[in-house]
Amino acid sequence: MNIPHRFGIDEIDQVKPLIVNSPSELLLDTSCSTYVACKEAIQPFCELVKCPGDYHVYRLTPVSIWNACASGASSADVINVLNKYSRYVVPSDVERTVADWCRKYGSFHLGRRDDSLILTARDNLLMREVQFLPEVNSAMLKQLTPRSVEITSKMRGAVKLAILRFGYPVSDEAGYTEGAPLEIDFKPFAANGQPFRLRDYQERAALRFWADGKITGGCGVISMPCGSGKTIIGLRVMQLARTRTLIVVPSVVSARQWITEILDKTTLPPEDVGEYSGEAKRVRPVTVATYHAISAAYRSRLQSSGGPLKPGILNTEPWGLVIYDEVHMLPATMFRLSAELQSCRRLGLTGTLVREDGRELDVFSLIGPGRVDAHWKDLENEGWIARAECTEIRVSLPDDIQLAYIAANSRQKYGVAARNRAKMEVVQHLIDAHRDRSCLVLGQDLEQLADIASLLSAPLIDGSVSNTKRELLFNEFRNGVHPVLVVSRVGNTSIDLPQASVAIQVSGLFGSRQEEAQRLGRILRPLGTGNRAYFYSIVSDATVEAEFAEHRKLFLIEQGYRYTITRWREMREQSII
Repeated sequence: MNIPHRFGIDEIDQVKPLIVNSPSELLLDTSCSTYVACKEAIQPFCELVKCPGDYHVYRLTPVSIWNACASGASSADVINVLNKYSRYVVPSDVERTVADWCRKYGSFHLGRRDDSLILTARDNLLMREVQFLPEVNSAMLKQLTPRSVEITSKMRGAVKLAILRFGYPVSDEAGYTEGAPLEIDFKPFAANGQPFRLRDYQERAALRFWADGKITGGCGVISMPCGSGKTIIGLRVMQLARTRTLIVVPSVVSARQWITEILDKTTLPPEDVGEYSGEAKRVRPVTVATYHAISAAYRSRLQSSGGPLKPGILNTEPWGLVIYDEVHMLPATMFRLSAELQSCRRLGLTGTLVREDGRELDVFSLIGPGRVDAHWKDLENEGWIARAECTEIRVSLPDDIQLAYIAANSRQKYGVAARNRAKMEVVQHLIDAHRDRSCLVLGQDLEQLADIASLLSAPLIDGSVSNTKRELLFNEFRNGVHPVLVVSRVGNTSIDLPQASVAIQVSGLFGSRQEEAQRLGRILRPLGTGNRAYFYSIVSDATVEAEFAEHRKLFLIEQGYRYTITRWREMREQSII
């Protein structure tokens, strides 16, 4: 990283805050007076990589530039911003790269002519090239001109995805079907009697997504930290759309939380809101469905269909809006279904669009461009989410486990390290130290979690616990009946536990940054006095678990969290915490 010498105090206000080294490295000096203005100016076309100190690191990527193009920016707009805030001359290769990515965005356009979709290329050669793609070839109805073809509307998503993977994003301005109308407004008061209004950043996010709701807006992804109220943003978009809405969520528990919020905050009556899951199949003007239930229905259609694919919940109802909650979790089946459902407005909600499988491009193509990416630390500084202290506690392996670890093969070593029984003492110590707070113990290994639940005399929630029982236990935790909950991976996402302010992670899914973000998110709901939360990761020292922990913690460091590593022996001897 190329960071120049620090300037004196009198010089700081005389220099510009941005140092552009390459497309993959832009450094933003937070000590400059114009830091905030620069940050706001580059956010539409830059990705934040990390912000651990005075210099925040950003990068330009094809997707970040295409997101800006989708909002109407040009290469000249991007370069002008870089030149305005750059301390030194912007390298020529950066200008060439930005221009090339912007030019690619405009290479293919998808529009509508009456009931037909028209795919138009910038030139004849490009059109000839993409016609060799199987998806484009099978979607073609007829050639109109050397650089334009008519395609079937059913293949709208598949064509966009195929051309994107070829290296060119499609500018989709074919518009949307309106869907069946639905009147929906916010209640002035929530069920608890408190006045209800959106926070300013929630309103801005919804309006930025919506735009005009017809051509340039109405599809895309909003990334906001867990606890910042993404559900409320979804409800606001529903109010703007005023149309029949399908909401797709990861689990039955999260589906019922959405339904509770809809009935609590909006004027929709209960008979207009349905659940479509493994436990219920009620399709209503607003239907909250699980990914699993829709995927299962889709697989059933595939298996039972000897000829054309039979219609399903996604394409038989007059939806005008589809909301994908936790869009980073979209399974492969849902990507295929999303490709079928391109005529509806589409909103993706996520805490962070980090996917370990690298399918962020698919989300861009099928759900839409990134419209809002709120920085975690910004909302923390404004008091909208809790201030979190992140600590990794290293624990040695007992002698007998050390022998088992050495004898294990490479795949088994992680499990041996994760189940280290020495972690039990640390968990008990942390629970005792935070006895005045509501605590979550989070893990991957079910046997380990069962032992911890027994040690703490705390309820255990895992995949074997029914959804009804889970809801009961979560409600009892919210009401203070249980000060501690032990939760497996089923609690990683979409669980609203505003009372939780301590999370103790005893094992995880290898090096998943997404899981790290989601687990931290369980304790980020704004709290009372001090607005402070504590996130602990207990890791077996000098093992592959510690190596995976290095990868997991990257997300936290990149978001600007102070991450402390300590050893259990030192904590115990010095009576830390």
